[in-house]
Amino acid sequence: MAIYLGIDGGGTKTTCVVGDEQRVLGIARSGGSNIVRSGEEYARKNLQTAIKEACVEAGVSPTDVVRVCAGASGAGRVEIANVVRTAIAELVPSEVIVVGDTETTMYAAFEDGPGVIVIAGTGSIAFGRNASGEIFRAGGWGHAISDEGSGQWIGRTAVSEVFRARDENRPTELLDMIRQQWNVTDMDSFIRSANSVPPPNFADLLLTVLKAAEAGDEVAIRVLSRAGEELARLAALVIRHLFPKEESVALAMSGGVFRRAGSVRQTFREHVVKICPTAVIHTNVVDAAEGALALARKGIV
Repeated sequence: MAIYLGIDGGGTKTTCVVGDEQRVLGIARSGGSNIVRSGEEYARKNLQTAIKEACVEAGVSPTDVVRVCAGASGAGRVEIANVVRTAIAELVPSEVIVVGDTETTMYAAFEDGPGVIVIAGTGSIAFGRNASGEIFRAGGWGHAISDEGSGQWIGRTAVSEVFRARDENRPTELLDMIRQQWNVTDMDSFIRSANSVPPPNFADLLLTVLKAAEAGDEVAIRVLSRAGEELARLAALVIRHLFPKEESVALAMSGGVFRRAGSVRQTFREHVVKICPTAVIHTNVVDAAEGALALARKGIV
């Protein structure tokens, strides 16, 4: 029985799926493994932790694996792909394929067919491929200048908006909720934390923003609505470039923001349909780790 391993290495979470030709045998998750954001050593530790724990759950050894496919942000750069490949090869002495996370997500959604994906996790990007094989991307240029609608963007925007609400004397429970999460008791400490170098991981605030929105906080609700709108704009850029004629376009969502935030999914769908009425949006949020496992089974990328 051949054993395969698929990995989705995100900025906040690394997911490893172990399977045979037909079944999923084990799944494990660890911390983020984005080389640029986390550094080589931290990413290596999390990659290897996810592999070990998934293999334990599956009842197999890493040496039983015949092929690995890992999807990683920035893997189009040779130096990043090599770091990921080396970290995996230290545990798995077999073929290791490293591709960008857009490739694993596209395969999970459409296999080799045409379509557009929007990924919203710690970062964000829209990516597509048409029937002619032409590809195009929008967004995903890094959290400091791009990644609209991502977890990082939502957290950073939420902090900005609670300060604006304070300046305008508008009530928001979100301010105190963020202060509590950051364990700061006064505004001076809050300001220092928000502007620290290196900056805080704003993506960690996603669940706090969701909790505030569920409680009816207007600032949190508006931030999540804006996130859906921004992600819809990214999708529209790719659709218009690759599918300029009036034709049906398959569109899929992936990433933790879409998975956790129903309001973001709803706003995203509403705005995509307004901008691109021919878009056919998949109901389910695509799992990039499953795409990686499928590519490991296939063996040709």
